Amino acid sequence: MSENITFEKKKHITVLFAGDSGDGMQLTGTQFTNTNALYGNDVSTFPNFPAEIRAPQGTLSGVSGFQLQFGSNEIYTPGDEVDLLVAMNAAGLLSNLHKVKKGGTILVNTSGFDAKNLRLAKSEENPLISGLLNEYRVIEIDITKLTKEALKDTALSTKEAERSKNMFVLGFLYWLYNRKLDATIQFLEEKFAHKPELLEANVKVLKAGYNYGDATNVFTERYEVEKAKLPKGEYRNITGNAATAIGMIAAAHQSGLDLFYGSYPITPASDILHELSKRKNFNVKTFQAEDEIAAVSSAIGASFGGALGVTGSSGPGIALKMEAIGLAIMLELPLVIVNVQRGGPSTGLPTKTEQADLFQAVYGRNGEAPLAVIAAKTPADCFNAVYEAARIAIEHMTPVMILSDGYLANGSEPWRYPKVEHLRPIKPPFAQKSDLSDDVFLPYHRDKKLVRKWAVPGMKGFEHRVGGLEKEAETGNVSYDPENHEKMVKTRQAKVDNIANDIPQQAIETGKESGKVLVLGWGSTFGAIKTAVMECIEEGMDVSQAHLTYLNPLPRNLEDVLNRFEKVLIPEMNNGQLVHIIRDKFLLNAVPLNKIQGVPFAVNEIKEKIKEIY
Repeated sequence: MSENITFEKKKHITVLFAGDSGDGMQLTGTQFTNTNALYGNDVSTFPNFPAEIRAPQGTLSGVSGFQLQFGSNEIYTPGDEVDLLVAMNAAGLLSNLHKVKKGGTILVNTSGFDAKNLRLAKSEENPLISGLLNEYRVIEIDITKLTKEALKDTALSTKEAERSKNMFVLGFLYWLYNRKLDATIQFLEEKFAHKPELLEANVKVLKAGYNYGDATNVFTERYEVEKAKLPKGEYRNITGNAATAIGMIAAAHQSGLDLFYGSYPITPASDILHELSKRKNFNVKTFQAEDEIAAVSSAIGASFGGALGVTGSSGPGIALKMEAIGLAIMLELPLVIVNVQRGGPSTGLPTKTEQADLFQAVYGRNGEAPLAVIAAKTPADCFNAVYEAARIAIEHMTPVMILSDGYLANGSEPWRYPKVEHLRPIKPPFAQKSDLSDDVFLPYHRDKKLVRKWAVPGMKGFEHRVGGLEKEAETGNVSYDPENHEKMVKTRQAKVDNIANDIPQQAIETGKESGKVLVLGWGSTFGAIKTAVMECIEEGMDVSQAHLTYLNPLPRNLEDVLNRFEKVLIPEMNNGQLVHIIRDKFLLNAVPLNKIQGVPFAVNEIKEKIKEIY
């Protein structure tokens, strides 16, 4: 071990891995995240993918990044400024240099700064010698060369050996932050169980990276981030898409229903289908349809048959599903629609995040077609949000859309396993014999909440008509009567409005119950808003935070909450959608803060706006 090495304690550290999409940055970041989570740190991540499937190597547009913040305190964002940037090539450095704090550390793979890489990154000078990095601490290591040197006695080709260079980086960082290799070695053993030569190579390079830090004087200090004081329980690191899938399974189990997921692959929602396809032992049926219309229609059919029907997509796919979603609204069947939002319009920014589908969710159908809408706020909260969406859909016999986004879907954080007894019960309103009137079933007869009964095929005596044509009140027969149509339209709207009586009232998340400025958010802006508000409070400012889970209908007391503050600021990753809804419903002059760049808000962006309007 190197002499004169000191340990410096840190509350939190932000690391960004950046390189070509083939450099394994996502795997490296995920393994580093999992190891820190297993150690006991709180973590928050932001994977950032190239927009193209086979992005041009060495180019700025082909950079794949993975940012994470881990700490001994509660972590709400992947970090604003980066403490350590790992740049595998010139493009990785140049595209992310602006994120590194002044005086921060940059670890570069010098093999990625040859003439070819500089040309592909459109850099006229080598930034390692041009003076561009004078304000940073730069550690130059020829990672590619050292990787090949570690594997020179193996049978791997040069190309195969180079693919292991991300393990060298990972091993070096485990040394730097005093973490064990065990979890990653176990992962490699499982991944390469049938490829012993690749297992041996990756473990060898992982240890070589660790030993390089131990044997050299590249760093004269190592860093120690102690365990976070999180509530006691069993935890796992989880992405938003995985939490969404598990939430669906939990809702189906609690309601006593089979789960059917009909979907068509689309970025960034596809991992939900992948995750659910592994869970057949939980009575989960998955269907990869030929298109988006078939996907949602199959889910509606499953609901008609008495299952929990769910479909998922992103904005472009949701647009194609809309006519069938209108059908589910007309049929008044439970249906959960997952929208993992991405940059638009049209194909837009497939791998980048955005919050621009709120109008689509609330208003985006033909005719008067009210849809309940809720939103997840963190990766782990995707479990809670989809569970609640399923509960509302089943108990109120109506489609519900849950809004996630690319940031939540691919990001991760520690998630404490919930106990079954703590999950809210879900009671499907199945038709009973007592619902027969003179041996006649009225499928659109309603209870006090205006909810109709759920009669599925095979229930003797409960035969009834379904279809997209307007229904006669109570009987469900086709009706073109003008007054009946108006009555049914208003009834379906009132049923959705009544959901407000079955959801919690809006609470203040951070700060005082009244005051000068309230920052109101929804979805994945939660972490950045919370951190910004907490920092403003520490600086003596009178600022509070409220965050919406229920977007349609809105909580009953929301207007009262908003009126208790002099000013309301609404940050959104769109061109101003929630702010329009709030102004429309409450005639409140809320202040918008909009960002439409395919990346989440930085904490400082929100803090600056708070101070501007304060």
